[in-house]
Amino acid sequence: MTEYLRIDLKSERWECRVCDHEIAPARGNYKEGLLVHDRDPREIHPPILDPDKYRFTFSPDPEWVRILEYCCPSCGTQVETEYAVPGHPPLHDMEVDLEALKAQWTARGEAAAPYAGPAVVRDDGHGH
Repeated sequence: MTEYLRIDLKSERWECRVCDHEIAPARGNYKEGLLVHDRDPREIHPPILDPDKYRFTFSPDPEWVRILEYCCPSCGTQVETEYAVPGHPPLHDMEVDLEALKAQWTARGEAAAPYAGPAVVRDDGHGH
C-alpha cells in the first residue's frame, strides 16, 4: 500500500513491511496502531528571525500546528508524517475496499515468489 505498509488480506491487518509487525485492523486507520511523536514544528523549521525580537519568525507556531511522526512500535521505522492542528485526531488518509482488493489478487493467482525488484549490485570501482 505504501513503502512501509502492506495489508495481509487473510488476516485483514495492516503490517509493517520492514519487520512484519501487525499494526492495526485494515478496516480502520493504520495510524491507531503506531507510536506517535508529537514534534514542535520549530525543531524542524527553526526561526529565521530572532524570536526574542519578532513575533513572526517564518517558523510555524506550535499553538497552531504540530508535526506528528508515526512509527512502527516494533522496529521504529517512521511510516508517516503529518502536519496537524494541535489536538486534532489522526487523519484517516487511506480507506481500502478490502473486498475489491481480495478479488483483484484472487484473479492474479498465486505468485511463485514475492517480487522484490531488481537486484542491487554495489560497484565501488574496485570490484566490490
